[in-house]
This record gives sequence, structure tokens and C-alpha cells, in this order.
Amino acid sequence: MHQARLVGAEDFAGTCPVPFELVARLSRAEPDTLAALLDGIPEAIRANLAVWLYGRSHTHALGVWIAATCRPERLNEAAGDLVGTMLHDLSRRTYAAPDHGTRPVTGRRISLGGSGLQASAL
Repeated sequence: MHQARLVGAEDFAGTCPVPFELVARLSRAEPDTLAALLDGIPEAIRANLAVWLYGRSHTHALGVWIAATCRPERLNEAAGDLVGTMLHDLSRRTYAAPDHGTRPVTGRRISLGGSGLQASAL
């Protein structure tokens, strides 16, 4: 049986380019104060942070927003040419949150119940 576990500050150690406390402040910040929080962070670190945040579903939008503060060259250095370019392009568009499969079902419905045959009929 799998159990969900809470994400703690120790999960950020070694992989996140900024301290956990800063990520927490950024994720809670209003758009007008977010820019002020990012002002003191060098662009190379912002690019790494944008890539790191973009890679997590719950911070995806924040990663795109931070990517918009970076030049494409920095994003390419942080994530490689393909991902860096894609993230840069995405950050220049009007953001639409991912729907994660919540679109209305259209067309044929899929049932996990099988074909409808009774087990005794097999």
C-alpha cells in the first residue's frame, strides 16, 4: 500500500537553486510583489529556478512566470536548447493552466467495467 508523504524543506536540499524559504515566499507572493522578490536574484539562478519550478505540477505556473524574466540564452544554459526554448516561448504567451485531464469527455466513453459480459457467461 502506498502512502502519500508531505513535502518538507529537506526535499529541496541539493536540487533547488534557492533556499526553501524563498520558494515558499515566492509561491505565496502576489504578482506585484513577486517582481520585487526576484530583483536581487541573478538571472542565471532565476533561470535555474524557473526550470526547477516548471518541472513540478504545483509550481508550474510560477516557473513560467519566472522564465519570463530571463533571456532565452539563460534558459537554454539552465535546461538545454530544446526545453529552454520551449520554456522561453511558453513564458511569452498568455498563460493557460494545464487541465490535467479535466476536459469534458466527448465522443466514445470508456468503461473500466469491461464488455458487460457476466463472469458466469465466460
